[in-house]
Amino acid sequence: MTVIRRLGLVAPLAAFSLAGCGINSVPTAEEQVNAKWGDLQADYQRRADLIPNLVATVKGYAAQEKDVLIGVTEARAKASSVTVTSDQLTDPKALENFGAAQGALSQSLGRLLVTVEKYPDLKSNQNFLALQSQLEGTENRISIARRDYNSAVQAYNTRIRTFPDIIGAKVIYGAKPMVPFTATAPNAAAPPTVSF
Repeated sequence: MTVIRRLGLVAPLAAFSLAGCGINSVPTAEEQVNAKWGDLQADYQRRADLIPNLVATVKGYAAQEKDVLIGVTEARAKASSVTVTSDQLTDPKALENFGAAQGALSQSLGRLLVTVEKYPDLKSNQNFLALQSQLEGTENRISIARRDYNSAVQAYNTRIRTFPDIIGAKVIYGAKPMVPFTATAPNAAAPPTVSF
């Protein structure tokens, strides 16, 4: 058997064995995580974009509740300033800071909605009802985007830790596990208390 013929037999075998080592599946899974993170960020941005309109609408009715409105505005500014790039998805601290800022914004919005209960005229205002509906829909989108992101992270982390993909993940890509999105509020598992 000639050397060329041996190489002709070995080359397809080498290509087949490399294909089973995560050469294609690891970057595909990583891109899926990055896409889901982008979706989650887009939903958070949508919420941040709606808040000024909601605050302006409420401000007309609830001028004396200025502290609540200022708190929402400040929480929105802080949440908008804390960003996480796709390169930081392996950094638990970066995701913790991002989640804390978003959690503070959620709590401020909760206080705002309690304030709204004090103003029956505001609840019947069409602009407010439309904004409240949009905000509620956005919160649902955020919840779904968090779940989708965490599912993509789980799939990626499983892929880079299981055979045969672990070979390509570690040797070729130097892959690190991604960090899932977790609740950051100290009592996130407990339902919020609404009192009047």
